[in-house]
Amino acid sequence: MKSKKPMPLRLALFQPDIALNVGTMIRLCACMGVPIDIIEPCGFPFSIAAIKRSGMDYIDSAQITRHRDWQAFNLDRVHRLILIETTGTTPYTDFQFHPDDILMVGRESAGTPVHVETACDHVLKIPMQPHMRSLNVAISAAMVLGEALRQVS
Repeated sequence: MKSKKPMPLRLALFQPDIALNVGTMIRLCACMGVPIDIIEPCGFPFSIAAIKRSGMDYIDSAQITRHRDWQAFNLDRVHRLILIETTGTTPYTDFQFHPDDILMVGRESAGTPVHVETACDHVLKIPMQPHMRSLNVAISAAMVLGEALRQVS
């Protein structure tokens, strides 16, 4: 009897503000074979044309799922949701990822609201110099996704 293959790692974008960052993360996910979830509303009119400049032709290779809002995304979720946020206490390099985890990044302008953060199973941080506010969201996603893929591959 064959065992069920676990759902692959996924990257979720919570209400992204900047189309170019979304395009970059779509390209990242297409290249890495990682499905991407976009939780709306976005801070820009979401369309393929709006993100095509940075996503280029990689958009056609990406596995994109759009969710109309947080509730629609979170309603049927059965896998761990791992938030990458400046408020996290666990460094992502000290965390044990599972093959079916969903990694989520927040809005560029405001991160994630408290009700979303508390719904997550774990909140991770990227250690930085104390006087620095945050990294670009696409860079953060790439760093943590890279580590997660390294661990589960």
